[in-house]
Amino acid sequence: MSFFAILFALLIEQARPLKDANFLHTQVRSALSWAVRQLDTGQDSHARLTWGVVVIFPAVLTALVHWALLLWLGWIAAVVWNVAILYLTLGFRQFSHHFTDIRDALDAGDEDTARSLLARWMQIDASDLPRSEIVRQVIAHSVLNAHRCVFGVFAWYSLLSGLGLGPAGAVVYRMAEYFSALAKRPASPDALLLSPALRDYVAAWWHRIDWIPARLTAMGFAFVGSFEDAIDRWRKFEAAVPGDNDGIVLAATAGAVHIGLTEMDVQNAAPVPRLGHLRAVVGLVWRTVVMWMVVLALMSLARLLG
Repeated sequence: MSFFAILFALLIEQARPLKDANFLHTQVRSALSWAVRQLDTGQDSHARLTWGVVVIFPAVLTALVHWALLLWLGWIAAVVWNVAILYLTLGFRQFSHHFTDIRDALDAGDEDTARSLLARWMQIDASDLPRSEIVRQVIAHSVLNAHRCVFGVFAWYSLLSGLGLGPAGAVVYRMAEYFSALAKRPASPDALLLSPALRDYVAAWWHRIDWIPARLTAMGFAFVGSFEDAIDRWRKFEAAVPGDNDGIVLAATAGAVHIGLTEMDVQNAAPVPRLGHLRAVVGLVWRTVVMWMVVLALMSLARLLG
């Protein structure tokens, strides 16, 4: 079931991608804001309650619907439910248009437009960035988005689906990721205010949830890229900066395509990212997708034959 659900969700997402401002995502943001305003009092116990309501409750509800469909309507209805949830939680098209627009601007030599698009995407000041730094930022953010929107969802969906929980893992991962991103946003008049206790709790649980997926993504990049260099960069980075999940993904990416992405790479005079490396990274990501789909297909086949 996992293999076909992911395959169909990816195909549908490529044909009919979700818009940025869609109804469901707006409702999710509204529900999360309501939970924070109603439950976050600054106490540790209330931080745990808020996180559970935002992350665990939707996952449990998703699993209950999966079981109900499986029991009353059969496995085809359950597969449709899995595809629907995966369509909403994973996919390249949730971020790839930013990557494509910036790449096209750089291809045309329009660095000012590329800076403007990067600033709008990542909410940063990119006005003084040189061309090589624009490319580095685009690669770094695109790889991290691919990890969070695709490979991390793969990992948690496959894990909990194998335990009979349907698409609950995809919901846990994406809700935890979204809550973490919200907690990291700088203070502004429009920002949702989280107490220090809730911010710390959200960050701690996101690190735990993303620990295994980050290493699986790094391993996938190593397998389909330059294996020895990717593993070497990964090992050196983790020894210098232990516990940085995003840094591990970036270090493995840098090694896989022989460029510098992390601060350690810059200090070690690694090759500067150039425009051609954007295509190399796209190939790396798609080869990794194919590799994991083959692994899932073999696991599904083994389960059927067993």
